[in-house]
Amino acid sequence: MTATMTDTPPPAAPKAETAPKGSGRSLSQILMIVAGALLLVSAIRVITGANQLTSEGQVSAALGLAVPIGLAGLAGLWSERSGVVNIGLEGMMILGTFGAGWIGWQSSPWLGLLCGIGFGVLGGLVHAVATITFGVDHIVSGVAVNLLALGITQYLAKLFFSDGKAAEAGGNPKQSPPSDSLPSVDVPGLSDALNSIEKHHWFLLSDLAGILGGLVTDLSVVTIMAALLFVGSWWVLWRTPFGLRLRSCGENPVAAESLGVNVYKYKYAAVAVSGGLAGLGGAFLALVTSHIYLESQTGGRGYIGLAAMIFGNWRPGGLAMGAGLFGYSDALQLRNGGQTVHALLLVLVVLLALLAGWKLYRKAHWQGGIALFVAALVLLWYLVTDEVPNDFVGATPYVVTLLVLSLSAQRLRMPKADGMRYRKGQGK
Repeated sequence: MTATMTDTPPPAAPKAETAPKGSGRSLSQILMIVAGALLLVSAIRVITGANQLTSEGQVSAALGLAVPIGLAGLAGLWSERSGVVNIGLEGMMILGTFGAGWIGWQSSPWLGLLCGIGFGVLGGLVHAVATITFGVDHIVSGVAVNLLALGITQYLAKLFFSDGKAAEAGGNPKQSPPSDSLPSVDVPGLSDALNSIEKHHWFLLSDLAGILGGLVTDLSVVTIMAALLFVGSWWVLWRTPFGLRLRSCGENPVAAESLGVNVYKYKYAAVAVSGGLAGLGGAFLALVTSHIYLESQTGGRGYIGLAAMIFGNWRPGGLAMGAGLFGYSDALQLRNGGQTVHALLLVLVVLLALLAGWKLYRKAHWQGGIALFVAALVLLWYLVTDEVPNDFVGATPYVVTLLVLSLSAQRLRMPKADGMRYRKGQGK
C-alpha cells in the first residue's frame, strides 16, 4: 500500500440505485403539514387565549429575525452543495455587519449594503483559499475565519469609530454612528383589512389574517431581496447546467472532473457566493434591525443558520421553513414571551403524543414510551404554571434548535463529498 493514513480517499462514484428514497416531500404533503400546523396553533390559541401566537406583530417580528438566519443558511447551502463545509458563516456575517455600519453612516445605506456583501465575499475567499487551494481542514478554517473576523472588526471599530466625526455622530469603540433607514413597503389597503379581521379573534380566519398581515406590513426591501434570493438559488442550483455542475462537485468531484468540470472554479464561486450571502445577512442586522454596527451583533445567528440548513436537508424550501421556525421562537421573547411560550407547551404536548403514537405503531415501544413520558412531564409543567420564566424564554431559540435537529436527524442526506479534501487529477 502506498497511501498513508493521512491521505483523504477520493469519494466513490455514486450509484444511481443508492439515491435515498423519499428524501423530499411532495407539494401536497407540505401543504397538508402546513395546514395541520395552522389548525393546531389556532386551536391552542383559542384554548389558551394567547392571541400573540399568530398576531401580525409576532409574525412581522419573526420575519425580521428569520431573514438573517435564512441568509446564513442559504450561504451554507451554496458552500456545502459544492462540497465545502462553511463553519465560518458567523465570521462572514460579522464582517458584513461591520462593512455595512462603516460605509452606511458615511454615505448611504445602499452603499453600506453593498459593502457588507463585499466584506462577506472577502471572508468567503479567505475560507476558499485555505480549504480549496491549500487543503486545510474545513472545520479548522471556518473556526479561524470566525476568530479572525471578530478580532479584525473589534480592532477596526476602535480605529474608525472612537474619535473624530464618528465619535461626534454617536460612535464609540463598540458601535458605529447610526445610518439612515432602508425603505420598507406595505400593501395598500390589504394591511388594514387583515388587521381588522385579526382583531375579531375568529378561529383559523383571524390566524390566517394575522400571519398574512405580518408578511405584508412594514416589509423591508432587504426582506423582499432575501425571498427572491431563495427562489433564485433554487432555480440556479436545480434548474440550470451551472447548478448541476456545482452540485456534482459536492457529490463526486472526481467524476465531475472526468466530465470536464473545473471543480476548483465551481468551488471558489460557491464559497464566494456563500460569503456574500452571509455578509448580506450581517448587513441586514446592521442596517434594518438596528441601523448601527454593534459588537457581537450576530449573536450566533451564523450557527443557527447552519442548523436551519441541516433541518432543511440542504434544500432552499426546507431551509426557509427552518429559518422561519427559529425566527418565530426568537421573536417570542419580544412580545409577551412568557405567556406565549407557556401556550406553546400544549403544542409540544400534542406533537410528542403524535410522535409516541407513531413510534408505538411502528413497534418502537421504547422510543414511544419515552415520548409519552416527556409529553406527560410537559403537560404537568403547563398545568401547574401560568407563565414560563423569562430566562427560559430567552433560551427558547437554542432549545428549539436542539429539538429540531434531534428529531430531523434520521431523514438527512448531506452531499457525499461534503468536507472532503479534493486535489486536481485525483481520479487518474
